[in-house]
Amino acid sequence: MFKYRDEATAKKIVAAIKDMGIKSKFMHICGTHQDTIVRFGLTQMLADAGVEVHQGPGCPVCVTTSHEIADAITLARNGVTIAAFGDMMRVPTTIGSLFDAKADGADVRIVYSIEDAVKMASEQTKPLVFVGVGFETTAPSTAVPLHKGNLPENFSIYSCHRYTAPAVEAILGMGENTIDGFIMPGHVAVITGLDPFYQFTEKYNIPQVVCGFEPLDMLMSCYMLTKQIYEGKPTVENEYTRLVKNEGNPIARKLLDETFVPVDREWRGFPVIRQSAMALKPEFEAYDATKVHEDILAKTPDVEDEANGCSCGQVLRGLIDSEQCPMFGTACKPTSPMGPCMVSAEGNCNIAYRFRGRL
Repeated sequence: MFKYRDEATAKKIVAAIKDMGIKSKFMHICGTHQDTIVRFGLTQMLADAGVEVHQGPGCPVCVTTSHEIADAITLARNGVTIAAFGDMMRVPTTIGSLFDAKADGADVRIVYSIEDAVKMASEQTKPLVFVGVGFETTAPSTAVPLHKGNLPENFSIYSCHRYTAPAVEAILGMGENTIDGFIMPGHVAVITGLDPFYQFTEKYNIPQVVCGFEPLDMLMSCYMLTKQIYEGKPTVENEYTRLVKNEGNPIARKLLDETFVPVDREWRGFPVIRQSAMALKPEFEAYDATKVHEDILAKTPDVEDEANGCSCGQVLRGLIDSEQCPMFGTACKPTSPMGPCMVSAEGNCNIAYRFRGRL
């Protein structure tokens, strides 16, 4: 799984962690980090050194609520074209999925970018809504067409975008999980820089490391966190220095500030998290689907947060591992998912199922 030189380096890092003699539990906020951990068999390597690593709410499709999915389904079933990324299509709700709506005759389309959706809207007259999903990493791409101008009048955006830091605050504030340090997502920090994370060390005295996505990145981040604990000096460190700058990407940050306003919203598995979601600013309300199609969205039926027996919410809060859900691998599989954690390629359950045996 490792190249020879990388394997030797990995063993040295793990040995250095083990030498500090500290038992610790870390959480990361990134589906790609989870993929790296499981794909390369890092779970057991780190466990041998006294380190547990668990996934938090780092899968954007997974944290999107059933109500938001139901809004998209309701729009589709009332004559609006829905354009969304592929993972969103199969997320189940108690009124079905977007693919179910498509099977019933609704106009639901998979796109690879918002530009695809804008082009589709320009080629038709009926309304089209792009469902924007993701954290600070993908939100700038949703913002760009709004600032370019000349958007089709029949085009609008339903924003499910979210900010990372408020979720970390929610996890720490709820106090239901013992976490000794956070592995922060490198792709988010490319945009935000390190500033959003200092508050957690100041308030909760907790170590943090911004991490890249290779196996050695993950191991090195665990070493850096363990060293902070060993020395009693919690701080925010940047392991991903090859791409992350302290100030992040000023252009992208400015774009987010000029396009979105933070609002309170629920996340799957969480209560309402303050200032955690990105809503379009009032100056873009002509392209805000929640305003343009307010009458249709009023018809969205109530839906249950989770399918009966699904433990996706507990997985996203780091309270259980996927395999501890009683439906994992039986009633719930990628071919018959009961929740988004089994649908999305960044979902903990999907990753655990695909790489069974490597844990």
